[in-house]
Amino acid sequence: MIEPEFDRHARAYSDQHRSNIAVTGEEPSYFAEYKMRDLQRLVSRTGLPKNGRYLDFGSGIGSSVQPFRAAMPSAQLVCADVSAASLAISREANGQHAEHVQIVDGHLPFPDHHFDGAFACCVFHHIPHSEHVDALREIRRVTKPGGLLMVYEHNPLNPLTVRAVRTCPFDENAVLVQPSRLVQDGRRAGWRGSSREYRVFFPALLAALRPLEDKLQWLPLGAQYFVAFRA
Repeated sequence: MIEPEFDRHARAYSDQHRSNIAVTGEEPSYFAEYKMRDLQRLVSRTGLPKNGRYLDFGSGIGSSVQPFRAAMPSAQLVCADVSAASLAISREANGQHAEHVQIVDGHLPFPDHHFDGAFACCVFHHIPHSEHVDALREIRRVTKPGGLLMVYEHNPLNPLTVRAVRTCPFDENAVLVQPSRLVQDGRRAGWRGSSREYRVFFPALLAALRPLEDKLQWLPLGAQYFVAFRA
């Protein structure tokens, strides 16, 4: 069950994450920040409102809140998660910057077409695959027609990523998601117009090469990837 796992890891999440990614030479904030920059870029590209309402699905302890605020300062953010303990930590740190709600029995407590867009950052590998379509369909329900969904995941084709997941305490039951399977599930859930980009090719020691990453988004060797859908 996801909820007991992340209730158990909530207080230690930041330290465990920092230790697990030490090989990259980066702090956890680095990974959260580039994801939100990618979200802002997608929002601009698709013409969605920069002052709209956005959903952080599987928000955990709120790692994306401050990067989201920096990237999209005029937007509203709602953090949603199954873990009450994780939400409590996020609310304590970020309560003035985001609304916090608990996901109960797979249901988001919002009416249809409530959000301009949504994102999920390395969440779906914690959800049993048999539940992916239902989760994606529920996000689709609360997203406005023409809205955006960005799903970030770890790349199962990257050996360093696979090793990091295998040695991470809060990834004990994780099953990495193939991009093609995520696209297929998104379409089954009613999403359309998918695009895919690969990210994180160079560790901190090779940071001088990072300007090249924008030219490597097609190469399926990055440590992470995202799939973007339209409602």
